[in-house]
Amino acid sequence: MKTYKLTAFETNGEKILDESIQAEHDDAAKELAEKLLAERKLLESTHRFTSPSGKLLLFHS
Repeated sequence: MKTYKLTAFETNGEKILDESIQAEHDDAAKELAEKLLAERKLLESTHRFTSPSGKLLLFHS
C-alpha cells in the first residue's frame, strides 16, 4: 500500500483538511480522495492530492 496526501484550504489559506489515504495505485487513491471531498462538501474548495512520489493527482483552486 502507498500513502497519498489530500489537503484542502479555506479561501484565506487556512487548512481545513489534511488526510492521508492508503491505496494500491494512483487511480484507486484518486477515487477515494474524490469520494472524501464529496462527503465533506469540499469539491469546490481549494484542494490538492499528491502521490508518494510527489505527483499531483488532483488540484482545484
